[in-house]
Amino acid sequence: MSAVKPAILVIDDEQGILETLRILLKNEGYEVETVQGGKAGLEALKRSRPDVVLADIRMPQVSGLDILTAAKEQDPETPVVLMTAQASLQSAIQAVNQGAFQYIQKPFPNDYLLEVCRRALEHRRIRFENQSLKMEAGEEPPHLVRPIGKSRSFLEVLKLAEQVAPTESTVLVLGESGTGKEVLARFIHHLSARHQGPFLSLNCGALPESLLESELFGHVKGSFTGAVRDKVGLIAAARGGTFFMDEIAEMTPALQVKLLRVLQEREALPVGATESIPVDVRVIAATNRDLEEEIRRGGFRSDLYYRLNVISLHLPPLRERPEDIPPLVEAFLQRLAEQRGQARRRLSAAALERILAYDWPGNVRELENALEHAVTVSQGEEIDPSALPERLTLPKPQPLIQERRPANPTLDAIERAYIHWVLQAEGGNKTRAAEVLGIDPSTLYRKLARYESEPSG
Repeated sequence: MSAVKPAILVIDDEQGILETLRILLKNEGYEVETVQGGKAGLEALKRSRPDVVLADIRMPQVSGLDILTAAKEQDPETPVVLMTAQASLQSAIQAVNQGAFQYIQKPFPNDYLLEVCRRALEHRRIRFENQSLKMEAGEEPPHLVRPIGKSRSFLEVLKLAEQVAPTESTVLVLGESGTGKEVLARFIHHLSARHQGPFLSLNCGALPESLLESELFGHVKGSFTGAVRDKVGLIAAARGGTFFMDEIAEMTPALQVKLLRVLQEREALPVGATESIPVDVRVIAATNRDLEEEIRRGGFRSDLYYRLNVISLHLPPLRERPEDIPPLVEAFLQRLAEQRGQARRRLSAAALERILAYDWPGNVRELENALEHAVTVSQGEEIDPSALPERLTLPKPQPLIQERRPANPTLDAIERAYIHWVLQAEGGNKTRAAEVLGIDPSTLYRKLARYESEPSG
C-alpha cells in the first residue's frame, strides 16, 4: 500500500446514502469518490483504481454483482463490499461465492462500516506484501516477458533492473532510440509489487505541449475549448501501477515543474483545476538525450533530473553487443511465425552474415523491422540475402579519403569524395543523396556531370 490516502469508491442509486458515506469516510481520512447508479459505477471503475469498492447490490440496469465482476476483472485484489436493504441468505451466498469481501445489510452502524473498510484495506495490504515476498523468493508473476540478450553489458543492466524492481524507486532508463527502453520498463513493472496494476506509457515527444499536459495530468470540464467533460490523466489512471514516460527531455519547463510535483508530493493538478488529486504510481522515465548536457544548456531542470535519476539503467546500443543479435533474430522470427500463423522461417548463412556485419543504427527496433520485411518478401522457408532490406546488402561505403590520395587533398577533392561517399551510402539514389547533402538535385547533377568530365585527382 502507498503512503497516500486509501481510495474508496462508493456506488449507490440513492443520493442521500452517497452523501452520508462520503462525509463519513472523508472524515476518516479516506479519498472518496461517489457515483449514482451502477452504470456510472462501471464508468468510474474504468477511469480509477480504488483500494476498496462499496456498492449497493440492488440497482437498476447494473447491479452490485455486476460491479463486483467488473472490479475483479480489473484487479482481482480489490476488496468489494456489497450493501443492501433487502438481505437474503441466497444473495449473501451468491455475493461471497463471486468474490465479495463482505456483504452488509442497511441500515448499519457507522462504526461497523468503518471497521469493515479497515479490514478490507488490511486484507489488500497483506496480499500485496505476500506478492512482494514471492518475488523476493524468486517466484515470477505470470506472463513475464524477459528481455532478450546474453552479452555481459546487457546482463549487467538486467541484473540491476531485477534488483530495483521490487522497490518503489523512480528509474531513469538511458539509451539510443530503439534499444528497448520500454521493454525494460515493462520487465521492471512485472517484477514489482505493482505488477497486477496497470502499465501505461506515453511518448512525451509525440504530442504538442497543450495536449501533452492534458494527457498526463487530465483536465476539468470547460478548462479549454473542447473540454466537454472531466478527463483523468494517464498518471492518475495508472493508479497502483507503473507509468512509463519516454523522451522525457522533450517536456517543456512548465510541464517539468508539474511532473516534479507528482514525484515530490504524490499529487497531480489537472488542467483548469484548483485542487490537486493524489496519485499512487511508480514513474519510469526514459530518454536518448544527455540530460546533464540539457541541464547545462538550460533545457532541463536539475531538480527534476535528480528526482528521476534515483536509479539509472543504461542500455548499450546493439552494435556494442553483437552476441545478442542471434537470440534476438530467433525470438523475432518465432514471434512473426506465431502472429501470421505460418511456419517459422530461418536465415541462410549468407543472410545471417549480412545481419551480423551491419551496424544497426536503429538498434533492436531496426532489426525487428528488417526481419519483418524479410519474412514478408521471401518465398521459401529459408531467407536469403536478397530478401533483406537494401541497406543491409549494399557494400560498406569506402573511407572518405583513400590512402592513395595526397596527404593534403584540395577542398574540391574532399567535396568530390564526400559526394561520392554519400551517393554510395544511399544506394545510388540521387534524390536522397541530395537531401543528405542539403543541396538541390539539380546542383548534384551538375556536380556529377563536372566530375565525369574532369580527371580525378
